[in-house]
Amino acid sequence: MRHALLKVPPLDLADSSGTGGQASLRSRIAADIPPGDPRTEALWRAAPWMAGLSVTCALVVLWGLMRSVPVTALSAWAALIVAANFVIVRARRRAAGYDSDELLRSPYWTVFEAAMHALLWSALPFFAFADQPPQTQMMLAGAMATMMAGAFLLALVPLAAAVWVVVIATALLWGLHNASDFAIGVAVVLIAGYVAVVLTGCLTIERLLTRFMRQATEERSRREAIGLLLKEYEEQGAGWLWQIDAANQLTYVSPRISSMLGRSTGQLIGQSLPVVLGCDARLGGALVAREPFSGLHIDVETPGGARSVALSGTPIFAPDGAFEGFRGVGSDITEIRRSQDRLTHMARMDMLTSLPNRQHMHELFADGVARAKASNVPCALMFLDLDGFKPVNDSFGHSLGDEVLRTIAQRLQAEVGPRGRIGRLGGDEFALLLTDGQSRQAVEELGHKLIRAVSQPLMLPSAEIRIGMSIGSAIAPIDGDQVDDLLLKADLALYEAKSRGRGTFVHFEPRLQQNAEDRVRLEHDLRQALKRDEFEVHYQPVVSAVTQAVVGFEALLRWRHPERGLISPAIFIPIAEESGLIADIGEWTLRQACKHAASWPGDIHVAVNVSPRQLVLPALPNAVSDALAAARLQPSRLELEVTESVFLSDTDGSLDVLRRVRSIGVGIALDDFGTGYSSLGYLNKTIFHALKIDGSFVRDAARRSETVSIIRAIVTLANSFRMTITAEGVETVADFERMRDLGCHRIQGYLFGRPVPFGETLALVGQRFEYGARAAG
Repeated sequence: MRHALLKVPPLDLADSSGTGGQASLRSRIAADIPPGDPRTEALWRAAPWMAGLSVTCALVVLWGLMRSVPVTALSAWAALIVAANFVIVRARRRAAGYDSDELLRSPYWTVFEAAMHALLWSALPFFAFADQPPQTQMMLAGAMATMMAGAFLLALVPLAAAVWVVVIATALLWGLHNASDFAIGVAVVLIAGYVAVVLTGCLTIERLLTRFMRQATEERSRREAIGLLLKEYEEQGAGWLWQIDAANQLTYVSPRISSMLGRSTGQLIGQSLPVVLGCDARLGGALVAREPFSGLHIDVETPGGARSVALSGTPIFAPDGAFEGFRGVGSDITEIRRSQDRLTHMARMDMLTSLPNRQHMHELFADGVARAKASNVPCALMFLDLDGFKPVNDSFGHSLGDEVLRTIAQRLQAEVGPRGRIGRLGGDEFALLLTDGQSRQAVEELGHKLIRAVSQPLMLPSAEIRIGMSIGSAIAPIDGDQVDDLLLKADLALYEAKSRGRGTFVHFEPRLQQNAEDRVRLEHDLRQALKRDEFEVHYQPVVSAVTQAVVGFEALLRWRHPERGLISPAIFIPIAEESGLIADIGEWTLRQACKHAASWPGDIHVAVNVSPRQLVLPALPNAVSDALAAARLQPSRLELEVTESVFLSDTDGSLDVLRRVRSIGVGIALDDFGTGYSSLGYLNKTIFHALKIDGSFVRDAARRSETVSIIRAIVTLANSFRMTITAEGVETVADFERMRDLGCHRIQGYLFGRPVPFGETLALVGQRFEYGARAAG
């Protein structure tokens, strides 16, 4: 609409009366619009000229015939001519009015008027032509020919013009009937040619005038529509209009901008537009350029406060190319800008904690690193991750978990204060930009303060919750000068802190990146290890506490790397779990263990460790069944060992998978018992048929009587559930005798052998150990 608007001719926008200019514009547009049919309007405008022509010719005839024709008849004829023209003018004026009837507007009425008027002129040859001398006849013929030319004034109604010409021409020819044949012949030819020329001219004029009137009507309609749009545009509050001259002085401005600025329209007219709107340099530059502009946002001070306006303008040039000023539109976009600012704020803030979100923190980190490089004052980028938060959501629900996150966010903000910006990246992850990181020791002290603040118990209506936190930090520009690189290094430090346990702060060190790169290489090699047959299964014997005979083996996976040699499971198993390779590796280990166990006597079992990541896979029971079937091994000879940590992530899902495995007939042992979380709470799970006391308990029992009491209680409780108890990590005869005396059924440890390849297990099967002699050796 703006482009159509700016095409409105500037006739009345320059009205010095301000708002009167707009009214004047609308009145001019209304005045240009004919109230009736444009043809009727045109005929009304031509009627006085036609009447003047007719009366003039009648006076000429009256002067030429007054001595040869009775005055009474001639005067009566002239009076009728005058009266007829008077009536025609009045009728056409009435037809052009709003209150005229359809008859007067009809083209047939014009034809009737032309016929009656032509008949009056046609009467002249009947009473004042034949007896006149040739000079008088020529004068009368000239007058009638002149009247025939009046058809051009009727050209908009071709039928009326034709009737007018034909009637007068016929009368003229009749008046010449007393002339010689040659004269009549010549007259007929001349009059016929004259009539043809006149009628052809009338038709041509009619076509041209009709086209022009159609274009004029369309233009008037367009201007009327534009006028209505202008009125609606301003009255509906869509915006306001403005126009300036070549000196940038306002020649027109809408009342709406006057109201916003608190000044009358009269006060604004003649003022400089850039000055009125606060001397904005961008507006001045756009006006100086004398080129169209749009979407120019300007902040304007008004009596009601600061407002934001958007301007668009188009230069005005005269036909000769002279610059005459600008015309354009404006609108108040204050509320739109405020809404956009609110949306931008919401997009950059975490709705739960009202802290900066991940996107905003990345921007803050980028700004912080840039300032650190420019000022040579280091800043610290820190990642903070909560320890043990997921069980809160699982146990108490997400609404209570959200409340915990809000409380932790408040604690972090209180500790950091003006020293930096704390943000939430999502979930239980936070980030911190410390603007002054010159002292690594000060950064570390703040990190420990944050850890202590978070670790304070949270008092909930139903429980007391304790949450831990680990922190990783990188210093810019010491550890790097690129944001993404620094964030990666802070994440590596956090990973190291998590690996060291809860409540730990770690600064980035180059070795962490080396370890990460080494881990990436190991993961790549690990993906090829199965294809290259680089895995081996070693077996550690498990003996009876009573007979000291081998009753089973625990399968332990080993990776023989072609360049690094044997790699500890403690190194590659976590990589396999995080990379998703544990399912394939675990299934391969299970198949190998079942295959080797099938070579042992029927009373020897094999125990295979199962990763918590495997227990969340519903396909595990099928994998167990397939491995037993392929090796033709009795299910009772297979035992799966799981640790208590499996229950922290998905208790119901993991237990369901274990129940399905147990239904096959496979034994389930709870491994590393005593080192996990709420250990005794899992003993009443009917899926377990055995438990293994961790080696740390076994060793600690030699020094502390309290540990012995704990083991005795565990054994008593396990016996009540008819569970088999295995003591791990037995390395001395004293440990063996103590565990046997406390009621453990099976013993496992270096005292009876280290893990060995499958080929060496055959020599151990059926062997009975003499622990005294074994210890001495």
